[in-house]
Formats: sequence, structure tokens, C-alpha cells
Amino acid sequence: MVSLSGLIKVLLFAGLGVALSVWVVENPQDGLVARLVTYDKVCVLLLQHFYLVIVSALLAVLTAVPLGVALTRSQLKAWAPRVLAVVNVCQTVPSLAVVALSVGLLGVGAKTSIIALWIYSLLPILSNTLIGLQEVDASITEAALGMGMKTRSVLFRVELPIAAPMIVAGIRTAVTITIGSAILAAFVGGGGMGNLIIAGNNISRWQVLLLGAALPVLMALMADVVFESIERKSSLWSS
Repeated sequence: MVSLSGLIKVLLFAGLGVALSVWVVENPQDGLVARLVTYDKVCVLLLQHFYLVIVSALLAVLTAVPLGVALTRSQLKAWAPRVLAVVNVCQTVPSLAVVALSVGLLGVGAKTSIIALWIYSLLPILSNTLIGLQEVDASITEAALGMGMKTRSVLFRVELPIAAPMIVAGIRTAVTITIGSAILAAFVGGGGMGNLIIAGNNISRWQVLLLGAALPVLMALMADVVFESIERKSSLWSS
């Protein structure tokens, strides 16, 4: 699914992440960094970060795409601007504030972080789903209905494939945002690469800070390349 050039970029970013991790582990500033940054700890934090991003992004997709579809149906079209306005308000609240509010309701831990990241991921997916479906030419759907297709078949076989590139673009934006925002999970005991940033800042060790900040950036770049390829493929399928 990923093109050759995209695969090369992904491998390059992954290689940079591995090289940076190896360099910090093998050449620590001092004993404190050596005890804090090990291969096992880096792998655990990366897996925690992946878990936070994947679960929250999946929840956002499973929520926002069906909601976007429902809001483009004739019965609920009038509600689309209102729902979008509510989700937009959630997006304008700083991500750290969303995390803090979630703590008040759910306590600390990964579950709280996932809920906060889910809320913060809804807007790009929902807005792109609405735009993608609204831009489907009415004559195309009318022709499909005229051919005897049922409304559900028109949605799944005509509207959604045409809107797919726009929906994927929204998911791409949401995932990229979530990878960066997932750093804040460390402030509420949710794990992830933010732990390294907090620890590096507390003990004033630039190597730890660099590793904690660079790995999520490389992760976001890899995700962007993958979703760019998926978006391009979906554009070809819809044309």
C-alpha cells in the first residue's frame, strides 16, 4: 500500500530513531542517564505511546466517521453545524486542559489519556467526513438510485468511496496531532515518551530530553508518509 519512495522515507525515519536511541544508550552523559535510558525502557515507552495513539485514533474514527455519515442524511442535516460547533469548541481548548479535565472525571492512567486524546482527535475526522460526503455530486447519487440501488448501497458503494480521500486526510491530520499530544499523557500517569521529556527536564539532561522529543517527531513523520500513500491510493480508487 505504501509506495517505494514512501517506504524508503519510513525506513529512514525509523533508522534515525534507532540510531538516536542506540547513541544515547551507548554514550550516556553520566551514570544517571545510563540508569534512566536503557533499551528496555525506551521500547516500553514507545509501545505505550503507540498504544495511546492507536486506541484513541481508532475510537475517533469509529465515532467521527459514522457521526459524519449520519449528519449528512436528510433527517439530521440541520444538526450538522451545531454538532460541528460543539466539537470545534473541544478542539479550541488546549490539549493539556483537556487532559486535566479528564483527570477530574476519570482519575489518572492510560484510560484518562485515551479519552482526552479521543476528544482532541474528533474534529479533523468529523469535518473531513462531512465535507467529503457533501461534495459528492448529487447527480451521481441520483443516477445510482435510478439504476435501482438501495440507499445503503449508494452510501457504501458510491458516496463513501468518493469521499474516502477527504476522510483519510482527516484521519491523517488526527493521527499526527495525537502523536504529539500523547506526550501529555505522562503528566497523568498515562505513560509514553513524555516520561522521558519530564525526566530529562527534572534532572537537566539534554540527551534524555532530545530522545523523548525526537522519537515522537519521527513517529509522526512516519505516520504522515503512510497516510499520504493511503490517501493517494484512495484518490485513485475514487476516480
